[in-house]
Amino acid sequence: MPVRHYLKKQSPVRFAIVFVALFLLFYYFNIFFFGITSKGNYYSPFLAKHLNYIDALRWVLLHTASQLLTWLGFITRVSKYELLVAGHGIIKLIYTCLGLGVMSFFAAFVIAYPKTLRSKIILLTTGILGIQVLNIIRFMLLALYWNRSKARVIDHHLIFDIIIYIIIAITLYYWVNSKKNDPRAAN
Repeated sequence: MPVRHYLKKQSPVRFAIVFVALFLLFYYFNIFFFGITSKGNYYSPFLAKHLNYIDALRWVLLHTASQLLTWLGFITRVSKYELLVAGHGIIKLIYTCLGLGVMSFFAAFVIAYPKTLRSKIILLTTGILGIQVLNIIRFMLLALYWNRSKARVIDHHLIFDIIIYIIIAITLYYWVNSKKNDPRAAN
């Protein structure tokens, strides 16, 4: 069969190719951008100062977690990379904690899958917000209860990734199997 047959608009092969290509693009663009906005070999002061969405995301996550903890009665302090809860603990929010890899996977899948634009926008928006809400809850719990010296056996990144990918898999399963907003349902 000709290659065109496998790459037609709604074929599984096309979906897989677009999904992998988008995931790699999003994932490695984030790494590239992090690299050029971090002081070192290829540092770009302009991008670091004016277009640094990674620092902006870190700021939002730290300050949101801090504000929620404050509303719950805790005393918190936030620096550029850290959240301290007085009498409890401190977390350092590094690049791998931001959820950019998870969001890259999620966004690539949703964009590549053949659904209506409206359905994709709704799921992308709610899904990415949901991922970050769960991330904020994780930061709050870690700042309150995580003791790095006592918990060397447990990798909270791995646990969070497993939980978030299970939630994403369930969400995508229901979204993919929903006939609502499915352009193929009319065929």
